[in-house]
Amino acid sequence: MTTLPWLEPGNDWFPPPEQALNDPDGLLAIGGDLSPRRLENAYRQGIFPWFSEEQPVLWWSPNPRCVLFPNEVHISRRLRRTLNRRPWSMTADTAFDHVIRACAEERAEGTWITKDMRNAYLHLHRLGRAHSFEAWNTDGQLVAGLYGVAIGRCFFGESMFTRETDASKALFVHVANQLSQWQYAILDCQVENGHLLRMGARCIPRARFLSILRENVDQAPGHEDWSLTWRW
Repeated sequence: MTTLPWLEPGNDWFPPPEQALNDPDGLLAIGGDLSPRRLENAYRQGIFPWFSEEQPVLWWSPNPRCVLFPNEVHISRRLRRTLNRRPWSMTADTAFDHVIRACAEERAEGTWITKDMRNAYLHLHRLGRAHSFEAWNTDGQLVAGLYGVAIGRCFFGESMFTRETDASKALFVHVANQLSQWQYAILDCQVENGHLLRMGARCIPRARFLSILRENVDQAPGHEDWSLTWRW
């Protein structure tokens, strides 16, 4: 039986991602903390936390990795017709706390977005590392959102929620095109699901994913703030 490394708080060291287990896919280490320094170091190495309330912090680096290259986002004919109606307005970094709370509520049964996780990413947001994108309906209600971590020219998506049909898809299109305009190399989707694959995401070997990170996490993105400039 493989023994996973136990990480001590206050130390941002991780084992190489290539040492992650095959079953469960990508489990790399246990323990540590959710300090900004450790989280940034994790993302730089293609590692992310994912655990439930009753568990210690679990760190993952799955193989293959689900990613979206921003210029490859797929827009179906049906979604294109919806976007042409412009039923929602899109913003960035205007409601980070609301977005992460809504993501947690949507996954209320066994959510991995624990109170400690929310606080950790709120801290990252205040430091300018974590960001949100939002969709609002004509009544001014928040109907979809996505949050994640940006380092260099890489955006690491963490979670999404939706409250109106196709709102999250429309938001995802705006996010992908905005990241492309800002010269981001990749939008990390972590683990594949049918929704993401239909939107143009694909799975690539972990080795290629890590190579993309090494080439881009220290590159300056093509923007200075998080005001949306791309419009459908």
